[in-house]
Amino acid sequence: MGLPSAGNTSTTKSKSSTPSSPSCSHAPAPSLLALPGVGLEVAGQLLVTAGDNPDRLTSEAAFARLCGVAPQPVSSGRTTRHRLSRSGDRAANRALYMVVITRMRTDPRTQAYVQRRTTQGRTKREIIRCLKRYLAREVFTALQTPLPLDPTWEHRSKP
Repeated sequence: MGLPSAGNTSTTKSKSSTPSSPSCSHAPAPSLLALPGVGLEVAGQLLVTAGDNPDRLTSEAAFARLCGVAPQPVSSGRTTRHRLSRSGDRAANRALYMVVITRMRTDPRTQAYVQRRTTQGRTKREIIRCLKRYLAREVFTALQTPLPLDPTWEHRSKP
């Protein structure tokens, strides 16, 4: 008849307390979530980076620069190389990096690309740079697609 001990917490926790993830149909930018390797956290970060007005991004190059994945030449002598911009939103850059790493492990198209570029003599770092740029193009296209109207959504004004 006493209080439960500190070690016995099974009576105070319920299984329904874990948050469930929203389905793709009710989440913002379902076209973004449909991309391979893009989850809720990455999609949210990329939406925050794009801002309230995605029309301000005039091209995919502008979005790539905003995310910090636009290539910049760092050539010296006979060597022609590029590196990623150090400017831009670092959180968006990290989100793109996580998607690229996920795709390198799971997506057959990306794995074939990595193998092809490796045989061409590219380093893993250069391959990831190129993949992040390609991914920025895909994300920009997904952000520009209009969202379908959800018939179950109602606007409720305050009385």
